[in-house]
Amino acid sequence: MSKYDIIVVGSGPGGYVTAIRASQLGFKVAVVEKESLGGVCLNWGCIPTKALLKSAQVFDYLNHASDYGLKVEKADKDFSAVVKRSRNVAEGMSKGVQFLMKKNKIDVLNGNGKLLKGKKVEVTDKNDKKTTYEADHVIIATGARSRELPNLPQDGKKVIGYRKAMTLEKQPKSMIVVGSGAIGVEFASFYNAMGTDVTIVEYLPNIVPVEDEEVSKQFERIYKKKGIKIMTNSSVESVDTSGKNVKAKVKTKKGEESLEADIVLSAVGIKTNIENIGLEEVGIKTEKDKIQVNDFYQTNIPGYYAIGDVTHGPALAHVASAEGILCVEKIAGMKVEAIDYGNIPGCTYSNPEIASVGMTEKQAKEAGYDIKVGKFPFSASGKASASGAKDGFVKVIFDAKYGEWLGCHMLGAGVTDMIAEAVLGRKLETTGHEVLKTIHPHPTMSEAVMEAVADAYDEVIHL
Repeated sequence: MSKYDIIVVGSGPGGYVTAIRASQLGFKVAVVEKESLGGVCLNWGCIPTKALLKSAQVFDYLNHASDYGLKVEKADKDFSAVVKRSRNVAEGMSKGVQFLMKKNKIDVLNGNGKLLKGKKVEVTDKNDKKTTYEADHVIIATGARSRELPNLPQDGKKVIGYRKAMTLEKQPKSMIVVGSGAIGVEFASFYNAMGTDVTIVEYLPNIVPVEDEEVSKQFERIYKKKGIKIMTNSSVESVDTSGKNVKAKVKTKKGEESLEADIVLSAVGIKTNIENIGLEEVGIKTEKDKIQVNDFYQTNIPGYYAIGDVTHGPALAHVASAEGILCVEKIAGMKVEAIDYGNIPGCTYSNPEIASVGMTEKQAKEAGYDIKVGKFPFSASGKASASGAKDGFVKVIFDAKYGEWLGCHMLGAGVTDMIAEAVLGRKLETTGHEVLKTIHPHPTMSEAVMEAVADAYDEVIHL
């Protein structure tokens, strides 16, 4: 029986990063993967969706070339080529992870992993051959998949999940997107830009409901201006796929409506991959579809750990990576601090983008803070005007008493790259005054952060 110091089950951005950091720390490491290295993020999530969205952005630029004084006779697209480019990007990234495994001398065990008692993992390969491996530490990083609702079963043809949405052979003329979280609005953005008639159905009062209310409301206005139909306070009660198109019965405040489209995309969240991996046999505790862990990702059974989507943190790639690094550094005996889950950036790669960290204005008030709020619209930004990207704003929230940066919320072009300033500032316990007196380069989109802070302290110049 092969023996390792650490076996990681799953090779997504949690698993493969964990394995590499463990190898750097001198551990003998193996990673178990049933499909492609890089997991959902690299192969079916973060990376290929961004490739699709980039194609949509370029197509949108071509269709609005006259706005920039340019002439394009007739912009057209090859939908299958757009999908192929996305798959090629994903394949390239997965090969990159293969290279990193070899570089760091990490063994890749291909097959389905199942936990056994005694810190063992059984791997079943594609030929149903079972091999058992032993380790001092076993880290579960099996991730999650598209969640299916009982009244919205996915058939992979007319009712689909995110995976199928990025590999459709033919562009649909119409699509109903159920759910307006990051996955829902990103696909709505892509298909709308490509020319599909898109309708978003959201159960809650606002789309992108986890965001600050001002962001949600302006984002909805922008999407409607793009021609995307939006139904909030609404739910899909049933679907009928028997005809040529799919018919959806939608419950609204005004009563029941019937919608018809080529495709229904279910984007109602994720389901963790914790079934049939041996949790029950080993005795590892779960709660509400998540594995229970402490601050350093140890389960209730010594020697077994869990990170990423299978635990009770935000289901984000960068969170899974950070958890895995912290987990193995703790195993190595390093002095580490628990992750501050109040300072996790959230990014949505729609057009325009959304990025946020910390408390919303509503949350800050509910927490009892006396707050200062500043807001700077990109319509007043020279760089945004020159770039033709005037939609959106930067909003900042500070504690009025001590100047603590409580939250930052952005809507606009490139804001997913800008949010890091706020994350770092909050990590370093920066005050509003310090941000205000930090010279920001001009002309840039990022100086909108400084201007928003200036607005909070009644010192704004360009507004």
